[in-house]
Amino acid sequence: MVQGCTSDAGKSTLVAGLCRLWARQALSVAPFKPQNMALNSAVTEDGGEIGRAQALQAIAAKIPLSVHLNPVLLKPNSDTGAQVIIQGHSVGNLNAVDYHDYKSKANQAVLESFHLLSHQYETIFVEGAGSPAEINLRENDIANMGFAEQVDCPVILIADIDKGGVFAHIIGTLACLSESEQQRIKGFVINRFRGDKALLQSGLDWLEAKTGKPVLGVLPYLHGLHLDAEDAPSQSETTTPAEQKRFNVIMPLLPHISNHTDFEPLRLHPEIDFQLIRHQESIPPADLIILPGSKNVIFDLQWLIQQGWQTTIEKHLRYGGRVIGICGGLQMLGRWILDPLQIEGEHEKQTGLGFFDYQTTLTPQKTLTNVTGTLLCDNQSVAVTGYEIHAGQTTSYPKQAAIQRPNGQADGAISDDNQLLVTYLHGLFDQPQALNQLLTWAGFTPQTEFDIHAVREQQLERLADCLEENLKIELLFQILNQTQK
Repeated sequence: MVQGCTSDAGKSTLVAGLCRLWARQALSVAPFKPQNMALNSAVTEDGGEIGRAQALQAIAAKIPLSVHLNPVLLKPNSDTGAQVIIQGHSVGNLNAVDYHDYKSKANQAVLESFHLLSHQYETIFVEGAGSPAEINLRENDIANMGFAEQVDCPVILIADIDKGGVFAHIIGTLACLSESEQQRIKGFVINRFRGDKALLQSGLDWLEAKTGKPVLGVLPYLHGLHLDAEDAPSQSETTTPAEQKRFNVIMPLLPHISNHTDFEPLRLHPEIDFQLIRHQESIPPADLIILPGSKNVIFDLQWLIQQGWQTTIEKHLRYGGRVIGICGGLQMLGRWILDPLQIEGEHEKQTGLGFFDYQTTLTPQKTLTNVTGTLLCDNQSVAVTGYEIHAGQTTSYPKQAAIQRPNGQADGAISDDNQLLVTYLHGLFDQPQALNQLLTWAGFTPQTEFDIHAVREQQLERLADCLEENLKIELLFQILNQTQK
């Protein structure tokens, strides 16, 4: 199990890299995260929902996506509450106090999924959540040491040296653990190191002498590492200078934005200047505006209007600009959003932005499906694949569909003036031909073909190479062999 001294220490990345390192040696391996809190998710082959990071790790391990890779997923829809997903399916919304009482049931699902995977794969790399040293969260813990203790799992502790105070992070974390938990930690990984490792050696020697545990590796800061973010939008740098980017795309960073990984092909595209516009930031002019998904669509729509986006979109359209709405963005661009059962929040209805006449009603039954279809814009037909995750049921679409499925069912819509395109399909930009067609529809002809799948594979291989070079792999195998005995 990989646990971290802090959030964003590199747990997800390390597990993904280890899964790829094992998979390319044809070893049987799977990732596992008992409990994840994230708004980025994916639809599995067995028809459920898991965190996006576990989907990436499954790709790294070269195995099918399964609900058992992430049996508990918490999707926050307020500061104190979240939708609870158990083995891929929602059991409703719970506040923090109620979820604490629910943890015994969640733990049963965690152990069931873990034991099922244990019979399918020889090695499982488990990812913790946040830090194991959160004293207030230790009771009934199923995400970190509570899980490790139940299944008798050895732990590697990873710390981010780029934040500073790495030795204090490690020693402080150990000090907050019980004696049995301290013994469970078999070594440390130091992440995101910049500079000459020789200058770090005295600190490593001190740490090993102080704790009696080995440093299993020091991983360098990998500039330009682009992998699907678990939750927060990626802040990693792009490689193309801004002045060389010829097409401007903007998108609001909604308070409850979900599945923002949809837009990585735009953010990483060498010809596109993609900007996330945050709270109270001025909204710049753009060629294309995108409205993304949301876990609390009424709240986020009210925020959007308060920030001046409705006026901005109206002006943008008057000057011939294009707008794309995906999932929650689709719902916001309609006439009404109805939430009579208060599934996402306290408001039962909200007028939409009104650019389409359809309305959306939120229902308890969530749509979870993988999708293939044909993108229909500018009289062109391009194959697309992706997935749908939404509680809303939208009715009274206009005649022109955005996507046609093989069974004849239509998804989304294109406005009569051809300036707005909306769809429930996540992954819309992942296929190079579809990406180019959408950019052409928006008024830009790309000179290059960008393939996010190829980028993801290249980055996973780069990450595995880094681990192979900088980790004590033989020592990791020894730890695993001791466990399996």
